[in-house]
Amino acid sequence: MPVVWSTLRGAAAGHFAADLVASLAICGALLLGEPLAGLVVVLMQTGGEALERYAEGRASAAVRELEAAAPRIAHRLEGREPKDVAVDAVRVDDLILVRPGELIPCDLEVIDGSSNVDTSRITGEPLPVAARPGSHLLSGSLNLDGVLKARVLAPAGESQYARIVELVRSAQASKSPLQRLADRYAVWFTPLTLLVCGAAWALSGDPVRALAVLVVATPCPLILATPVAIIGGINRAARQGIIFRHGGALEQLGQVGVAIFDKTGTLTVGHPEVARILPAPPFTARELLGLAAGVEQGSGHPLARTVVAAARVHGLVPPEPRGLVEAPGQGVGGKVEGREVAVGGWAYLTSRYPGIDQELRALRGPDGRAALRAYVAVDGKAAGIIEYADRVRPELEGLVSRLRTLGVRRVVLLSGDDQANTDAVARAIGIGEAHGQLLPEDKVAHVRRLVKAGEKVLMVGDGTNDAPALSSATVGVALASGGGGITAEAADAVLLADDPSRVVTAIAISRRTLGLARQSIWVGLGLSACAMVAASLGYVPPTVGALLQEAIDVGVILNALRAATGSEARIKTATADLAGVSIAPQTAA
Repeated sequence: MPVVWSTLRGAAAGHFAADLVASLAICGALLLGEPLAGLVVVLMQTGGEALERYAEGRASAAVRELEAAAPRIAHRLEGREPKDVAVDAVRVDDLILVRPGELIPCDLEVIDGSSNVDTSRITGEPLPVAARPGSHLLSGSLNLDGVLKARVLAPAGESQYARIVELVRSAQASKSPLQRLADRYAVWFTPLTLLVCGAAWALSGDPVRALAVLVVATPCPLILATPVAIIGGINRAARQGIIFRHGGALEQLGQVGVAIFDKTGTLTVGHPEVARILPAPPFTARELLGLAAGVEQGSGHPLARTVVAAARVHGLVPPEPRGLVEAPGQGVGGKVEGREVAVGGWAYLTSRYPGIDQELRALRGPDGRAALRAYVAVDGKAAGIIEYADRVRPELEGLVSRLRTLGVRRVVLLSGDDQANTDAVARAIGIGEAHGQLLPEDKVAHVRRLVKAGEKVLMVGDGTNDAPALSSATVGVALASGGGGITAEAADAVLLADDPSRVVTAIAISRRTLGLARQSIWVGLGLSACAMVAASLGYVPPTVGALLQEAIDVGVILNALRAATGSEARIKTATADLAGVSIAPQTAA
């Protein structure tokens, strides 16, 4: 009854899939007193459905995860004292306090205080943003090191984080259901079966002969080949650190024609590193880095930690500083090995040492190249410049060429970072199309435009701001370490390692899995067609036909199981780019 009822519900919705012939065979076997034949068909039908459910796994909980991560409490200023209230109780123009380590609860304008704010989860910008009076901050950003007094610009329900939640919800609701591989074959095989069945009955006048045709034509190769191959492909991908959350994603991935990548944290490491050191005589780069690291180790600024880390990578032990004085978000100064050292932005050093601006300008040079810089002064004189950049991942060499060998015609880079940085990363990797300064809804618009044009779109991202676009794409792939559960739950597949080049391996596994599934389907349907001819001529009774169909099914299953086996080296060889693309060292963007 469950099998027949499922078929009737599908037929009422205009969906005639591979189970129609099976349901007719079951009903016919009951009516004509051939219970064994009907039971065998039931066994294969329900077994195939169980495999489908196993392959698909659990349903996505993206919206619940996203909403659970939203800030719940705000410190509203009532008089001089902050009072903890629910975020939903905050109204426009309320004054609130945001402490270090807290998420920005709603869109704000800073009234007092200074800090550094990590906006990478929302905008994709890898570098902390300096928050000062007048700065506008988006909800969902992380306050790093200072206390901020701010005015509410929009209630939590209308803020940027809430818009991301709504984008994920609407993207999942509007995403078209996937047409499974088996159903595409059933579109023509089912009418052919009914035609042969009707002809056998009409010519022989024997309903049992028609039943025999239905039994041997029951599309068990369609019912079994795809889920068995998909499960094998999912297991093989898991050995490579690629987790597919449902079988439909594996089916679709091998057919994508457009690949879209986020930039920050996906194609780049996601945080700034020391890219270049420009010392002024008589200092060397090593000496300048050692002095800067000595004073920076007393600062809590993220870029300060980057300088200290770079010094240790180069084998330097930063000397202990004395008399440190820090201007949050601007710079820090103190005594290092008896010398007065200051590290910070242009405004910090020129305010500390009037007249040093000409020396700093001479160091920077006339190129006018946009870069994130820290200026270093020693004993009141310009000593050098430290430049930072978000480094391109080294494993991405040849990524675009390898994708094209697997049928991906177009590769696009989308980022919330500014256009200049986005273009620099695109050039380094070999991507010809790049769009910067995008909000989450802008990324969704790009993806939906391509999907609406009939493209099968792959989206690869890592941050919270990528979650809506991942949900909107044909297949969304997330880096597990980037956006945590939020991004991973919004995606169809997750890369356990921070290596977006594994998308190439995932596509190769998908294509091989689909190839084996199609091969099993064609061979199985071919053998079923031969059995249909024999049954229509009266040579195969229903029970024998059911057992014959079982033999065909065994062959189909054994062939489909090959999707779980094979040399991993062969996958790498098949996806290797013979020409290769050399990635230039990424300095400051």
